[in-house]
Amino acid sequence: MRRFIDRLGDDTLYYGSQAGLMFRVLTGALTSLARPPYDLPAILRQVHFIGARSLLVILVSGFFTGMVLSLQFYNTLERFGTVDLLGSAVALALLRELGPVMAALMVIARAGSAMTAEIGIMRTSEQIDAIECMAINPLQYLIGPKIIATIISLPVLTHIFDVIGIVGGWLVAVVLFGMSQGAYFEGMYDGTEWADVHMGLVKSVVFGLLIGWIATSKGYLLHTDRSGAYGAEGVSRTTTNAVVLSAIAILFADYLIGALLL
Repeated sequence: MRRFIDRLGDDTLYYGSQAGLMFRVLTGALTSLARPPYDLPAILRQVHFIGARSLLVILVSGFFTGMVLSLQFYNTLERFGTVDLLGSAVALALLRELGPVMAALMVIARAGSAMTAEIGIMRTSEQIDAIECMAINPLQYLIGPKIIATIISLPVLTHIFDVIGIVGGWLVAVVLFGMSQGAYFEGMYDGTEWADVHMGLVKSVVFGLLIGWIATSKGYLLHTDRSGAYGAEGVSRTTTNAVVLSAIAILFADYLIGALLL
């Protein structure tokens, strides 16, 4: 029993200190960006890496997600004779929930893990220490541009995901099942409102902040991991932890934002 209480206390102190360090990284990075020099090219490079280079996976996953939604909704709505609602059902599911969440999970898998690994390798190879020795703020030079670029990129990728998902749903509903094209888009037009788009936009901005923050902070704080593993093992462990923590944070934030905005 005593060993269990000791372990519980150690875990509480460790995770509490890690949360505090991660919060300091976030505030330090954001406040440093407000001070000159402003490195706009670095932000644009990260937007290209996180946004443009994630476009293919967003297009493919969005298209198949829309097809699956249309397939499942069509079979359900057909039982109740309400197939005309298919367009609005696909659009609402994409705009409110699946678009922001699926796009965020794709960005975590492709860009979030890469950011953690990149910064983690720089930490283990002492490149971050070298940057500090040159009187360069690593939070402003490394962390800040990645967080801002993720916040910029994710809403754009989410809306692309929504649009291509609607196209995938149209393909199944109209081409495969022979549903009227006018009924599909008319139902979508009547069933969706600006509030649905607004909810997806708010979620994608918050998700972008969470992904950029967690992915960069975990790599930057690799040396504080209590496992003490450096090198390839430490980078691998930290990257895995960052992906899992980011995904859980996205799902938790999705519920909170949905509860607040509904």
